[in-house]
Amino acid sequence: MSNIEERLRSLGLVLPPALTPPAGMVFPFQFVRIVGRRALISGHGPQGADGTLAEPRGKVGRELSIEQGYLAARLTGVSILGSLQRALGDLDRIAAWTRVFGMVNSAPGFNKQPSVINGFSDLIIELFGPEVGAHSRSAVGMAELPVDIPVEIEGEVELRA
Repeated sequence: MSNIEERLRSLGLVLPPALTPPAGMVFPFQFVRIVGRRALISGHGPQGADGTLAEPRGKVGRELSIEQGYLAARLTGVSILGSLQRALGDLDRIAAWTRVFGMVNSAPGFNKQPSVINGFSDLIIELFGPEVGAHSRSAVGMAELPVDIPVEIEGEVELRA
């Protein structure tokens, strides 16, 4: 078991299986695309342990609180780690988190997107440490996200040689 998987286990977190698409949706792309020493991560939403999109859904600042959005961002991180695990075989292959783009399904007037996406950043730094887990980041509000998920996150990691 990798060091990262051991840390996940100690936090009581389980990597979900591949996402079960919502009815009528098709995903004609790779969730992780490896190019040389880079792994490009497609947009992910919060996932339950059974592989489905997690609840609750809706807009942060209306149906969801900042705290619920933070938890959704954390679950999105777990979803991304599941995809990386399937693509890489070992999360310890990650040498550096380089770039993260966090999108928050925001109610009009909601402007605390960084506080929501901190749920993702805090998890990654907790698991990978401040050196490997440090990343550049954007956190922006969106008028809508697919199937009303509260958070969508994409990013990039550098792999060990």
